[in-house]
Amino acid sequence: MKWFELIVNDPFTLKIIWNTFFLSLLNIVVGFPFPILIALMLNEVRNMLFKKSVQTLVYLPHFFSWVIIGGIFITLFSQESGIVNKIITLFRDEPVPFLYQANTWISIYVGSGIWKEAGFSAIIYLAALTSIDPTLYEAASVDGAGKFRKIWHITLPGIRPTIFLLLILSMGNIMEVGFDHVYVLQNNVVYSSSEVLSTYIYKIGLLGAQFSRSTALGLFEALVGFILVVTANRVARRFNQSLW
Repeated sequence: MKWFELIVNDPFTLKIIWNTFFLSLLNIVVGFPFPILIALMLNEVRNMLFKKSVQTLVYLPHFFSWVIIGGIFITLFSQESGIVNKIITLFRDEPVPFLYQANTWISIYVGSGIWKEAGFSAIIYLAALTSIDPTLYEAASVDGAGKFRKIWHITLPGIRPTIFLLLILSMGNIMEVGFDHVYVLQNNVVYSSSEVLSTYIYKIGLLGAQFSRSTALGLFEALVGFILVVTANRVARRFNQSLW
């Protein structure tokens, strides 16, 4: 129990837990709607060649490793040689330290995650859309419903069980911010805002050989994830969309 007491009494560990929770919650709040939006837009495309081309482009980043994704975003937002700062310096004297300010670093972190995973995650919603009865759209057209009315009253209710299922599963991973994602973008300047449980466990466990402390942190992470899954399922039960 002394290792759990150390977690509770160590202000830096509590800060890391807060960083993990905040970044993961931000990923869910900001990133969760994007696959739904992509699926809805692709579902409305009738030109199959254009649809398949767009699908390929939005799915492709998923198959890149985080090392490649991190290199792309560092190349784009680097203070000295980044493409974005090259453009900015055409209009102002000083470049913007995107990767060395907490707010802009968090924005880049969330944005890179959305760019990498949103397209591939949309596959699940596209599959769910195929189960909606086409006659519902025909009946809505007869009643004079427009495109947005059809989406609001037919499409979204049709994929609601899938949305709730993925939301409950994502709540279980709220304390598991990906190690690769953070590690490739992290630097010492934003260390206090970017250090999360996965990177901290790696540093104190594998590099620092503090196996008992890192194990306690891993167990704590799993327990919080379990509690959040149960809580999310109880909330979903009120909408008749629970997993059990």
